[in-house]
Amino acid sequence: MEYLPLIMGLLAAGVAAGLVAGLLGAGGGVVMVPAMAVVFDIMNYDAGVYHHVAVGTSLAVIIATGTTSTLTHHRHGAVMGGVLKIWGPPIVIASLVGGLMAGLFSGDALRIIFGILALFIAFNVVLPVQRRLMAQLQESKLTNRISAAIVGYLSALMGIGGGSFSVPTLVAFGNSMHKAVGTGAALGVMLAVPGALGFVVSGWDVAGRPPFSLGYVNIPAMVLIGIAAASVAPLGAALAHRLDQRHLKLVFAVFLAVVGLRMLWQAFML
Repeated sequence: MEYLPLIMGLLAAGVAAGLVAGLLGAGGGVVMVPAMAVVFDIMNYDAGVYHHVAVGTSLAVIIATGTTSTLTHHRHGAVMGGVLKIWGPPIVIASLVGGLMAGLFSGDALRIIFGILALFIAFNVVLPVQRRLMAQLQESKLTNRISAAIVGYLSALMGIGGGSFSVPTLVAFGNSMHKAVGTGAALGVMLAVPGALGFVVSGWDVAGRPPFSLGYVNIPAMVLIGIAAASVAPLGAALAHRLDQRHLKLVFAVFLAVVGLRMLWQAFML
């Protein structure tokens, strides 16, 4: 019974993550991380640790959800094997490094990273900031590998699948949105596996973690949020097709801006 509030909170976080992710087309991590952080904060877990756990657990959940999404996109021919060969090695290495380095960052440092990048993604949704920047770069294997490494490292520290960075980058490099989304899902799995492993290792002996945590990955949260999010996401996706996409993008941008500002407020004011 003492864990009942935690269980109910995680299920609610999973429902919110799945609904918003399906409705807005967002990677689950950008919703799961702040949702889990709120639950862990309400349960009075160590503020210096629970954000690490939220990020690591989010990456672990993305392994399952991203695999399902990738298989669906692959059946529709939307996963570019050539891009995976170029992006794969640097994104795997960089995300593993990000996960292993997580223990070097304080909880507030991770909140600042998440907050700043969430604000960037919000602006990028409304204005094609990244596309304009990347369009000025020559499409080459070196540029792709550097981009993959940056996406892998930052996404691991944020606990997201990287689609918010990789998809607009791939589009800027001349790929169709359809194939960029499908390939981005596959890249999300490729970065989530080593990223989650890195969080397990870097948090192995850290005190103050929520109960039943393997390093910085909380097993109950991974299972409960994964099941709840996967169950509700189709409902959000179905609803999204009935709503105006421009309004959805605006809602998504506002949501990310609020989350980003909240993370920064927590880091600097608490």
